[in-house]
This record gives sequence, C-alpha cells and structure tokens, in this order.
Amino acid sequence: MKENSCLAIVVAIKANYFFVEISIKSLKNNPFSSEKDTNVRFLCTARNRINYQGEQIRVGDLVLIESIDWINFKAVISQVQPRTNYMIRPSVANVDKIFLVFSCKKPDFDIDQVTRFLITAEQIDLDICILLSKSDLLSEQAINSQLKRIKTWGYDSLSVSVKSNNGINTLIDRISSFKISLFCGPSGVGKTSLINKLLPHVRLPEGNLSKKLQRGSNTTRHVELFSLANESRIADTPGFNRPDIMVGKENLQWTFPEIKSQLLQKRCKFRNCLHKDELGCEINKDWERYSIYRRYLDKCIKFPRPYQED
Repeated sequence: MKENSCLAIVVAIKANYFFVEISIKSLKNNPFSSEKDTNVRFLCTARNRINYQGEQIRVGDLVLIESIDWINFKAVISQVQPRTNYMIRPSVANVDKIFLVFSCKKPDFDIDQVTRFLITAEQIDLDICILLSKSDLLSEQAINSQLKRIKTWGYDSLSVSVKSNNGINTLIDRISSFKISLFCGPSGVGKTSLINKLLPHVRLPEGNLSKKLQRGSNTTRHVELFSLANESRIADTPGFNRPDIMVGKENLQWTFPEIKSQLLQKRCKFRNCLHKDELGCEINKDWERYSIYRRYLDKCIKFPRPYQED
C-alpha cells in the first residue's frame, strides 16, 4: 500500500458517492490527537480506472483508499479487494450470516413468502437464521410451535421482540460472531425497529403498517452497514415482498434443505431427477414445503429463465 492509503469497508452508496469506514485502532499511525477506539467515516469518489476495468463497488466491499483528507474526511477509492460472495438483491458483498426477518403477526407469517426469501438466500451458500419478530403478539406455546416447525425445514430460528426484549441479547451474541450480518425480509416486519433496538446510537425512521393491506411502508431506501461491536456490522436493507426466483429447474432442489439432506444419504436412479414423479426417485415427499417446491418447479420448467410473478 502507498504511504497515504489504507483499507476501508464500504458502508453505504448514494448516487455516485461512497461512504467508507476505517477502524481507528487498525491504523499504524493514528492521525487524531485523541485516542479513539471507533470507526471513522469518509466520503469517497472512485478512480476512473475502476469503471474502465468493469468493476462495480458494492456495500460490504473492502477497498483501498488514497488521497486521504483527515481533516475533511474525504478520500478516493483506488482498488476493490476480491469478494468472498455477493448478493444481487439486496446488493451486498462479503456477507457472513443471513438473518431473514418475518413477523409472527401483523403481517402474518406466510410460508410461501418465506420460502421465496429462503430460495434467494440459499444461492450464496451461507448459514441462514430465521428471525421471528413481534413475538410479544403470540403466546409462548405458539412461538415454540413455530420455531419447531421451522426446524423441520432445516433452519435455525430465533424469536425476538423489541417491546419485551425477548431474544435481543441472544441475537446480539450471534451477530457479534460475524463481520457482516445481513438483515432482510418483507416490508413491515420490524427490521428497522429491530436495528434501532440493537443500535441505540442509530435512529432510523420507522414506517407504519397498513391496516387494510397488512403491509409496511418501506422506510429503508438503500443498503447500509451499521457497526455493532468488535468490528461486527449489520446490513440494513430495503424491504421487498416477493423476491424473484433466480434459479433454474435443475438447481431448485439444492435450495431446499429437506431435499439436500436426503441426497446426502441416497441418490435417485437418474442424475437429472427433479423429484416429481420420476421412476426411481428416492426422495421422500412427505414434508410440509414439498407442494411449494413442486409449484415453483413447474414455474421453472414453464419459464426456463428466472421469472418474476405478478
């Protein structure tokens, strides 16, 4: 690295400007007069050669910044470091853990909608945890029943409540184990309220739930990273209710843990088996989400390219 350069992480992108953060304690020569054990944010532009090389800078990218103005907190991004992974929607790079947030009530937990998000998340091969927000709206028995139900799908889950603080400390402990935890889910499930609870120093605008449509207003307009502790960051993302199915018919099976777990123990007679009604299919089809798998599979067969439902 050049003398006046250092590594930073992209935490937000607005128009053609990039906001990056540097950990003060990671600097060899602290340019600040006081001892700070925190992150400092810089406003950056990007070198033209990054665009010429066909690269695109995304939130979560580790970048090299130069021409650092330590007084006005400005710099220039000169290089993008290799990524470990990248999600298209929401657009985030280098994610370590995915938390899919769905409410227990208001709006109701929708298995079809949840599955669409799970299919999207499964495509980058990361651990997924389903967060059941607004747990104060259901009885403990109902919550436990829902958690057991999700476990049969093959996923970890946790119930949380901003009002009662249920599960908040457990969630903080889990997030602290990762550098970037992605929070995503439909509008109105309480993602922003949850982040405000986890990060008291950050006050994000919260929307109201439509009583008629049982949908929330989308208050988050862009992806942004917020620091928690120990270099852990939470990625807040815009809510969207129906993710596109961006997977082909042959690969859809690998987005369902119920099928993957069976394929680790046995194989169907033919390698191209789609686990419908094929001769020699060894997959047990007696599980809750199988009808959803069949419906999406039929869509993938009818529309070979990734499709979006109305």
